[in-house]
Amino acid sequence: MSEPCFHCGEPVATADLAPPRYPVAYRDAVRPCCCGGCQAVAQTIVAAGLDGYYQQRDKPADRAAPLPDALQAQLRLYDAPEVQASFVKAEPGNVREAALILEGITCAACIWLNERHLASLPGVLEASVNYSTQRARVRWDEARIRLSDILAAVAAIGYRAHPYDPGRHDALRQKERKAALNRLWLAGLSMMQVMMYAVPVYLAGADEIPPRMLQLMQLASLVLTLPVVLYSCQAFHLGAWRDLKRGRVGMDVPVLIGVWAAFLASCLATFTGHGEVYFDSVSMFVFLLLGGRYLEGMARRRAGEAAESLIKLIPAFAHRLAGWPAAREAEETPVARLAVGDVVLVRPGERYPADGTVLEGEGEADEALLTGEARPVAKRPGDAVIGGAVNGTAPLVLRVLRIGQETQLAGIVRLLDRALAEKPRLAQLADRVAGGFVAALLLVAAAGWAWWQAHDPAHALPVTVAVLVISCPCALSLATPAALTAATGRLARAGLLVTRGHALETLAAATDVVFDKTGTLTLGRPALLDTLPLALGAGPARRLAAVLEAASEHPLALALRADVSTDGLQAADYLNEAGGGVEASVDGMRYRLGRRDYVAGFCAAPWPAAADGWRRDDTVVWLASAEAWLAGFALGDAIRPEAAAALRELVALPGGESLRLHLLSGDAEGPARAVAAALGIGQLRAGALPADKLAYVQALQAQGRRVIMVGDGVNDAPVLAAADVSVAVGGGAESAQAAGDLVLVGPLGALADGVATARRTRTVIRQNLGWALGYNLVALPVALAGWVTPWLASLGMAASSLLVVLNAIRLAAPTGLARPAAGRGQ
Repeated sequence: MSEPCFHCGEPVATADLAPPRYPVAYRDAVRPCCCGGCQAVAQTIVAAGLDGYYQQRDKPADRAAPLPDALQAQLRLYDAPEVQASFVKAEPGNVREAALILEGITCAACIWLNERHLASLPGVLEASVNYSTQRARVRWDEARIRLSDILAAVAAIGYRAHPYDPGRHDALRQKERKAALNRLWLAGLSMMQVMMYAVPVYLAGADEIPPRMLQLMQLASLVLTLPVVLYSCQAFHLGAWRDLKRGRVGMDVPVLIGVWAAFLASCLATFTGHGEVYFDSVSMFVFLLLGGRYLEGMARRRAGEAAESLIKLIPAFAHRLAGWPAAREAEETPVARLAVGDVVLVRPGERYPADGTVLEGEGEADEALLTGEARPVAKRPGDAVIGGAVNGTAPLVLRVLRIGQETQLAGIVRLLDRALAEKPRLAQLADRVAGGFVAALLLVAAAGWAWWQAHDPAHALPVTVAVLVISCPCALSLATPAALTAATGRLARAGLLVTRGHALETLAAATDVVFDKTGTLTLGRPALLDTLPLALGAGPARRLAAVLEAASEHPLALALRADVSTDGLQAADYLNEAGGGVEASVDGMRYRLGRRDYVAGFCAAPWPAAADGWRRDDTVVWLASAEAWLAGFALGDAIRPEAAAALRELVALPGGESLRLHLLSGDAEGPARAVAAALGIGQLRAGALPADKLAYVQALQAQGRRVIMVGDGVNDAPVLAAADVSVAVGGGAESAQAAGDLVLVGPLGALADGVATARRTRTVIRQNLGWALGYNLVALPVALAGWVTPWLASLGMAASSLLVVLNAIRLAAPTGLARPAAGRGQ
């Protein structure tokens, strides 16, 4: 006797009344396994409380084998920091995040099993698997579990996990594409051959074809259609089975019902000699549906190619200069083996292998795909370079500063992944409507069949098949995500990264744009313009100010520290007042440095007359002790060269309400007003503390305004989080970027491009939803009336989905608004 293996389905030889050699206890029963490997995997799954996998899966798993010692040793290599550097992101508190690719995924139950099994491991904080890409993101606590343990846990349930590799991912995609083409080719060949037998029947008069010849032609058509139903329809079979297993009805269910109903009715008519045959219609509408899905898949991949193209920018190899500067011989080294501090040579036309700084050489870098900067950026010794950018015409020697998941490119990819993983409100609504639509479609098809069966039985089957096939909730489900994917890729290339799923939807409805000044509308590199000595000379005052600002990375602090020696001086008991300034002790004396009102609350001396009106149009910070005003420092910051044009484009954008511009700055009235006047900003609030900025935006929202907040500093994080949609400048503080719904890594003109694209996206989504709903409202009654043949219904369904995706792809085209300037100044 033999029974199927409980895990993999292979035959297991069993004897009467003898217990199985490899038993597994499953729900109060003992099930046989074919080998120790399958037994170990099955016991692991059951012991983890995941035995529901064996009910949800579509087909048996691959035959498993115990993890050999060699494989376990290989997995432990992934725990080495130098190996993890290329694909693991280190976060605070021993938290790590990795992108992995899973092999062996065959159905939704596999996703369910892997996600829950990983989530059940002690120390795993989050695990998600994308079914379409087979790409997994896992976050874990390094202090509680190692990466090798996670990979081994995946292997223990019969799958394989590897670091995400774009090459391997492309290979899997090519395999799926080849299988889809094979199914399409078979359906097309069958359709042509079956039509050779069907056309004479359509053209011949009554009794012109002998019954035996007619039956022979029908039998030949049956044989030719059978591979279409069994092989070409494989995707419909798997999709329908997955949906039914999960207790839902997807679009594959009515399609499959239509295919099998027409095929079985045709078989019955062939063998009994009574009724119509529809083999030509079956092969034709399967071919049309597969063709539509194939073209739709190509269009969707094109819409989402921005994120995929970014992943592939880092080269596989680098030229490492091991003995630089004494020796200059380059050795070819895998990028994954580079370490922070390594020196590499980048030849003209090659991509930078990591983030770094230029040590030797002068040239240019093409950063268009990373920052949206259209013109090459000059690079000299001391300048930073971005991994993935293209080197210009001269060789450069770089020192590696960040590698792997710490690079700016890896951060961009993570932001895009997060945005595409979130579903906005419109997409969720469309999915709910589509789910109910299919159930209603089945009821309508059943009612139509009953009516035609009672009035004209000959038309009951073709009408029912046409109804099942012609109505298309696929277009409804694709309407929003296809548009959002295309728009997100378009803006990523322009230099505006969408990091939240709702951002485009909210951006399109915005009424007000509120800008921070320093680092947003200006270059963010203030310089010391003048010093006003009061009770202390200019030189000692500058040294003291540099010591007080030694712990700050604020742009004003950097300007005060520039070119100043602080040897022998050190600050103690340091206090920082957000938006006010700093206070510390130097050589036993207490000092404050910052805004006038902040310093005046500390200094008991009266305001010096010499300071009245001094440099009122510049940003001025004051230095004082508790007894005297010591000095004043005037600092200035140049306006971004592209700022004026970018703001004019914002105000003049078509397709929505005219945007109202605001300047909200912590700087003094004079410099803030000068910037507002130069850029044509009508609404100004200067001297704003973080709480004031938050209150300002909340007051606008209380008036029913939809606010875009654009900022870059630590002080902007609260107001960015409170705005309806927030834009963090990419060169700014990490806390600001974390709070941003979008991150501006390109020129300021990309913001106008973003609003314009968001408005176009809203229009396209409305067009897609309108088309999808209108098509179904028209197509369903026409099919019920019997005016549409099954093959024509399949053409309509395929065309409906394809039209929605093609309409969305238009969003990937440039709007022509963002025209990057050469002096971007990030």
